[in-house]
Amino acid sequence: MRASGVWAGRASSIGRAVAAKNGLAVLLALAGMAVVLLAMGRPATCPCGTVALWHGTVRSDQNSQQFADWYSLTHVAHGLLFYAATRVALPRWPWPRRLVVAVLVEAGWEILENSPIVIDRYRSVTMAWGYSGDSVLNSLGDCACMMIGFAIAQRLPWWGSAGMLIALELVALAVMRDNLTLNVLMLIAPIDAIRIWQAG
Repeated sequence: MRASGVWAGRASSIGRAVAAKNGLAVLLALAGMAVVLLAMGRPATCPCGTVALWHGTVRSDQNSQQFADWYSLTHVAHGLLFYAATRVALPRWPWPRRLVVAVLVEAGWEILENSPIVIDRYRSVTMAWGYSGDSVLNSLGDCACMMIGFAIAQRLPWWGSAGMLIALELVALAVMRDNLTLNVLMLIAPIDAIRIWQAG
């Protein structure tokens, strides 16, 4: 009994050490992203001078500048999809380690999304007219929302995650005439009819 207790204690210590290591990796990834974005000239917070956790007006100079907005739904969807993708691609990895991979991918996307070539692409072919990129605060919020989606997917059965993904897409579509599906479609292969509908 004493030996089993010792092994249980060691296993618990190892588990805490692994969790701490993964947590540190996530923090370092987010910090690295923030440093790169600041070096690229992205504002730390909204240039308007206001800092808020939520901004609900899509066509506004504060959209993509505060911590969260309606587009945050698409980043929760990222988390659901990243969980599924890493579970298929890295089936032997525990979910906290796969979360680190998901954060690295999301952080990489935030950096790419705020590059001049992608900003110009958004402005020219999507509904994001006047889009000038995200604040660092908003990019951190996007990563947080992705992690929330990832954590939710870890607890749900696959059909629950699928249902939630569809619900997120429908809510975003109803509120702002945009969602993750349309965002990707319009960025890669823009369709004039959709752009005109979104403008209405």
